[in-house]
This record gives sequence, C-alpha cells and structure tokens, in this order.
Amino acid sequence: MTTSNDLNKVPPVTLAFWIIKVSCTTVGETGADYLNFNMHLGLTITSLVMAAVLAVALVFQFRARTYVPWIYWLSVVLVSIVGTLITDNLTDNLGVSLWITTSVFGVLLPIVFAAWYRTEKTLSIHHVDTPKREAFYWLAILLTFALGTAAGDLLAETMHLGYLLSALVFAAAIGTIGIAWRLGLDATGAFWFAYILTRPLGASIGDYLASDPDEGGLGLGVTVSSGLCLVAIIGTVLYLTLIKRRASTVSV
Repeated sequence: MTTSNDLNKVPPVTLAFWIIKVSCTTVGETGADYLNFNMHLGLTITSLVMAAVLAVALVFQFRARTYVPWIYWLSVVLVSIVGTLITDNLTDNLGVSLWITTSVFGVLLPIVFAAWYRTEKTLSIHHVDTPKREAFYWLAILLTFALGTAAGDLLAETMHLGYLLSALVFAAAIGTIGIAWRLGLDATGAFWFAYILTRPLGASIGDYLASDPDEGGLGLGVTVSSGLCLVAIIGTVLYLTLIKRRASTVSV
C-alpha cells in the first residue's frame, strides 16, 4: 500500500540526516580540492566533469518513485562538490571577491524560495513529491552549498577567523536556531536556516582537517579527510537503507 510518505522523494529529518549532511558538506570541500589539485584536473575540467556526473545522478533521483537513500545522498554529495566549485570558479578563475559572491548567493536563494512558495504554496521538505517541487528543492540545495562555501571562506580567510573558530561560530549559530525552533520558530524556516549553515560548518571542518598545521589545520590532507567523511556517509546510508527495507517488509 502506497502512502504519502512513500511518495516523498527526500528523507525524514533525523539526527542521521544531519550527520550525513555535515559529512557531505565536508566531502564537498575536500573532494573538490582533491580532484582539482591532487588529481591535477584543474578547476575548469573538474567543474565540467562533476557537473556532468551530477546531471546523471539527478536523472536517477528524479526518475525514482520514492526516496532511495543511496541515490539521494549520492546526489547531495555531488551537489556539494559542484556548489563548492561554482564559488571557487567565481573567486579563483574570475576574481570575484567573497563579499560579492556571498551577497549574490544570499540574494538568489531567497528568490528561489519565493518562486517555490509562489508556485507551490509551501516550502515543506516533508512533501517533495512532484517534479516541480523537487526541481525547486535541488536548486535551493545547490545555492545553499554555493552560499555556504562563500560564507565559510569569507569568515575563515578574508576575515581571518581561521577554520576552527569559523566552525565553532557556525556550530553556535546552528545551536541557536535549534533553541529558537524549540521556542516556536517555524520548523520549515528553522530547517532551511540550519541547512544553509551546515555548509560553511562542514567546509570549515574539512579545511581544518585537511590544511597544514601552519595554516591552522590538523594536516590530514584532502585524501584522508575525504575518505573519513565518505566512510561516515556510506556507513550511515547503509544503515538507513537497512532500516527502510525492514520498515517496508513490516508494512507489507
């Protein structure tokens, strides 16, 4: 028997959701650097290749009839990498300042939310069950990653807060949103504010893990940092897939 929850194309928002989300954002930061520098692909080629891979993943995501954990989270990882690369291209290739990129993405994201609400009368992530809603959802997520990358680099590099302090700032902001939600802040608004902030949080964590000690990091390198986060993602996704299959078996 098919229910409305079965038709929803996105996962429920649980602790596991946020663990994977932060891990994905960290992979987005370290993974983009790995492909760009360690694989010597260069920023432009890396961007084109990852955009093509993301397009393929989203085809599978849109064609799926319900939420499939591995397809959804693979898409999130790829969106995180592409979102990072969009900001990197603007700043590194085109010389656009982080102040401008942060401001531009900070304006574009509310425009997408406004268009989404105007056409669908909702921004709920509990009812992403039509192609149009899903298109708005993924566009919003892409912009959150691009915005989060710009904001994270702005604090850590331009404003010289460093990666660890930046991570603590964003973690504190997310904690404040959680408290505000408990005190009555709209759940949908709280979700999207937290979603935006987990991107610079994950990016700051990724930079802190990968950067050399003389740059304020732990010096693990992008390979080890990406690997650790991918292990966390894969393990949690496998767990969620197993839980979903058990729930489906019981319901039948």
